[in-house]
Amino acid sequence: MESKSVGVIGGGAWGTGIAQALARGNHKVQIWALEDEVVASINNEHENKKFLPGYKLDPSITCSKDITEVASGKEFLIVASPSLYLASTLSKIKNVENIADGSTVIACLTKGFVPSEQGPKLILETMEDALPEIYKDCTVYVAGPSHAEEVAMGKITALVAASLNPKNSIKVRELLKVPGLMVYSSFDIIGVQICAAAKNVVAVVYGALDAISEQSDVIGDNCESFLLAAGLNEIQTLGFAMGATHAETFTSISGVGDLDVTCKSKYGRNRRFGQDLIKTDMLSKFSSIDDLIANVAKIGYLPEGAIACKYAYEIGKKKDIKLPLTNTLYKILNKEETVDEAVSKLLNIDAKIRK
Repeated sequence: MESKSVGVIGGGAWGTGIAQALARGNHKVQIWALEDEVVASINNEHENKKFLPGYKLDPSITCSKDITEVASGKEFLIVASPSLYLASTLSKIKNVENIADGSTVIACLTKGFVPSEQGPKLILETMEDALPEIYKDCTVYVAGPSHAEEVAMGKITALVAASLNPKNSIKVRELLKVPGLMVYSSFDIIGVQICAAAKNVVAVVYGALDAISEQSDVIGDNCESFLLAAGLNEIQTLGFAMGATHAETFTSISGVGDLDVTCKSKYGRNRRFGQDLIKTDMLSKFSSIDDLIANVAKIGYLPEGAIACKYAYEIGKKKDIKLPLTNTLYKILNKEETVDEAVSKLLNIDAKIRK
């Protein structure tokens, strides 16, 4: 494929990882990052020492703090901003000429839900509300089992490019056809987005259970696999309640594939956060789930599952659907129950879960 010009909006681990993959495919990539040290590190040392340390980047990748510069004149724009800042970030580029006229294809890597006065919104809906009207039903959502570290290394990774616009889905799929990446198309934009958001909630609970198993006579691998299966069922329940269209979404790459790697990989921040709930008394820093979200920087890394939990909980209440893992984590993060109390109730056991 001929070289394309690509802007990556967001200099975190995932944005950096996908930029490296694109550069490996000979595309011309420029990253927008908010932090001076990230810009300097990428431009001068060809490494994102803050968010993806230890992974050398292609020297052709450049980075800028000027978001207008990064968005301007690009054939493709890949948004990798955290969900909490997605709308405000996109508002800064909507008047860029190639965005205003719709000539740039826009894809998104962001996972989670976005709060609004109407209740939690999905990522693409939030994007298309913030972008010019021409992007209605034309943005592309990219997800799948894809830790940034392995994508940066070029290890084989499968992704889904979901869009209601088949041409744009194919364009993004072709853009990402680089060494190490296999990309498939989907029309189930809601199902793919729900999988990407809700699997992080399950992974936090999985991480907590994994840490508990090291101190438990009753919890082990069998119980963790039970949780994984229950988590997949919960994701599917939430997905169909939100309007997902294809059952196979949940049993393929963006569903079971992403859930498995998020729960089990050493790179998983949400798994790590769940472990930290047990091992470091992480919640002592916060008074409630709202306090945690407002001060999430205190954690030192971004566990999207903790944020997504609040909004999945709200959706579950509004739609009157059973989301036991989400409800359990919500009660833990909101300081309504201890981890041991909540997990014991979830598993319906009377015995102590830890020695």
